[in-house]
Amino acid sequence: MMTARESGANPAIVHLGQGVYAIDTQMGGYTGITASYLITGERPCLVETGTAYSAPVIREALASLGVGPHDLATIVVTHVHLDHAGGVGDVAESFPTAEVVVHERGARHLVDPERLMRSARRVFGTLLDEVFGPLRPVDSARVRALAETDSIDLGGGRILRGYYSPGHAQHHVALLDEATGDLYVGDAAGVYVPETRDVRPATPPPDFDLESACASLQRFRELQPTRLLFSHFGPVRDTLSTLDRAEEELRLWVELAREARAHHLELEHAVAMVQERTKQRYAAWSASPDVQRKFERLNSTAANLAGINRWLDQLEAQEAQS
Repeated sequence: MMTARESGANPAIVHLGQGVYAIDTQMGGYTGITASYLITGERPCLVETGTAYSAPVIREALASLGVGPHDLATIVVTHVHLDHAGGVGDVAESFPTAEVVVHERGARHLVDPERLMRSARRVFGTLLDEVFGPLRPVDSARVRALAETDSIDLGGGRILRGYYSPGHAQHHVALLDEATGDLYVGDAAGVYVPETRDVRPATPPPDFDLESACASLQRFRELQPTRLLFSHFGPVRDTLSTLDRAEEELRLWVELAREARAHHLELEHAVAMVQERTKQRYAAWSASPDVQRKFERLNSTAANLAGINRWLDQLEAQEAQS
């Protein structure tokens, strides 16, 4: 299959080898913030769609890679947050024979997105219309719900195996390509910033749970992947040290959140404290205002602290009842 990228025609597409292509979804008009991945072969598979506004980018990229409307076999999303799955309905309409795969806890939201969209509206406000757009429903007959561990047939004996990986979201699944060792981690290993090689936590409300998140990271270590393919953003070959760093960041941010609570800081002041206390840790990040601005829009300190605080509230309520 001759590709546009191989001819230098489409800078949004990067060939990662072994039949895998990274597609920059250009979320919110930014480059290098959210990736979709195409696995080519007998049964082409798209991992992540990006937002609803990214659907035209995905359609153009797949067309340039020679994937016609009836060629795509599977669309799979790691979880149903709108930066990963917001374009599912639009992309599914453009590829009418593709099966849509999601963890069983997220399947109902793709069939009937109304509740998810109401929740997103409360969280994002006008940003929902500016950056994400509406998640369109998918016909239930086309949706396959993944159980605890399940697999997707890529053809030619190649299997994409799902692994339930909560902590970031209750409906999160990571995907291991057993032929290549590539592990599609979604948001379960946080956000990788390629410009600075930082790993930042992804702990927004309502589902963050530290112990579940760390258990998912341990499961990833046990899988011994050859590459981590981050939805935010791109491939990483230094897998074990990156997973260790992801857990280190989670535990650090939880400790900082606990400290802010101990001092009864309002969220605004807690954000300032965390940013100051991590300034040297993220020195390259802090020195690049454009990178900082881009990733704060996707993965804000305030949202991360809000998610951690919600989890800590739940822990305190459980302790009070016991």
